Amino acid sequence: MCVWSPGWILVGIPENEVEPHMIHDDIRSLLEAPPKGEDAPTIDAIEHTLTAGYARALALEAERWRLERRIAEVASNLGGKSQDDEHSELTELGQRLSAADGDLSKLRELLSSLRSRADEVRQPSRQAAG
Repeated sequence: MCVWSPGWILVGIPENEVEPHMIHDDIRSLLEAPPKGEDAPTIDAIEHTLTAGYARALALEAERWRLERRIAEVASNLGGKSQDDEHSELTELGQRLSAADGDLSKLRELLSSLRSRADEVRQPSRQAAG
């Protein structure tokens, strides 16, 4: 019998020690796995990955908030120091914000698909119980 096991998760691991796209890979692996049969992931594995994905989404939202706050701070201080430094920092912050937006958008799409898969996996249990 083949046992499916999820990859690494992000919950409780410092952000600088984890490849941020691991959760994307974990979700894709679950979605590519067969929904039924002995090679299918368990509902526990799916829910565990959903939880890790939601945690990552919250971390991305927090990072977006910090970046937006810093952008506003730098913009309000324009003229206080070298404009080249401020423009350079604003450019970097804007790029990081854009990257976080993209990551968050992709993650939300994957999480939505995984939620649907979880519902699909739960469906036979509801019918058997009813």
